[in-house]
Amino acid sequence: MKKIDFKKELKKYYNTSSKEAEFVDIPPMNFLMIDDHGDPNTSIEYKNAVEALFSVSYTIKFIVKKSSMEIDYGVLPLEGLWWVEDMKKFSIADKSNWKWTSMIMQPEFVTKEIFVNAMKEVEKKKNLTALPKIRFDKFTEGKCTQIMHIGPYSTEEPTVKKLHDFINSNGYSFSGEKQKHHEIYLNDPRKSAPEKLKTIIRQPMVKSCC
Repeated sequence: MKKIDFKKELKKYYNTSSKEAEFVDIPPMNFLMIDDHGDPNTSIEYKNAVEALFSVSYTIKFIVKKSSMEIDYGVLPLEGLWWVEDMKKFSIADKSNWKWTSMIMQPEFVTKEIFVNAMKEVEKKKNLTALPKIRFDKFTEGKCTQIMHIGPYSTEEPTVKKLHDFINSNGYSFSGEKQKHHEIYLNDPRKSAPEKLKTIIRQPMVKSCC
């Protein structure tokens, strides 16, 4: 049986420096995605979305492992896009109006048919309220910058500022709504000490004009 560690295979997308921001070109990739809104710290919708995404992702993994492909791989980490309708009103202190897309990347050999079969299996075994919200979709970011934040999510602001300063100083810009703030959670916060949490902060961008 072939074993694949996608964190190593896709190292430049799932690892980065915590000292300096870097440019990275992100190719189109397939994801399981759920769109919703609300404070992730208190929203039951967010908790339900994460549970549903991991349930289907692990079911897909086992379908692939048992199939003729005979491939075993680790499920990829949870990721999130974050924004508000009016980015001028974006607030770290008040997250009640945040909109988000929670998502988990799927290997390129995972087909729509495999996804549909996994959804059916999970539906039979679990009563997950967020399950019908899951979509299997291609996501394209293109030119981005990214940096690693180490520590609690509540202390991300200086890291985010460093990333934004790097973007601006290199002649790029972003809207925050069209090019959404992107986070990749490399640890399980339920099992890791807050000071050891590793989060990739990624920001798609465009070349500034004039």
